[in-house]
Amino acid sequence: MKSEYIKETIILDKDDKQKEDELIMSIIKTREELKIANINFEYAEGKLIDYYSYKIKANLSKLDYLVKKAKSKGIVVDMVNDIRLRQYNEKNEAV
Repeated sequence: MKSEYIKETIILDKDDKQKEDELIMSIIKTREELKIANINFEYAEGKLIDYYSYKIKANLSKLDYLVKKAKSKGIVVDMVNDIRLRQYNEKNEAV
């Protein structure tokens, strides 16, 4: 009887272009988070200094990993890709 309630769905795999775009967007997002954490660290007081220093270290590690992954796949994250993906996201978020 329980088998009646199980819903099976097909998981669609992303194509290489979608995976590449997603990796580039992750790099851009992490870079922005790192920039924000650095700015906030400059004005932090008390326990927030530790918080932002850990956040900076975590974002640096994540960015290092993502850049190495992109390089291993031959993906170049340059200003052109950065602008293209930002425009794409702005267009899709507005919908």
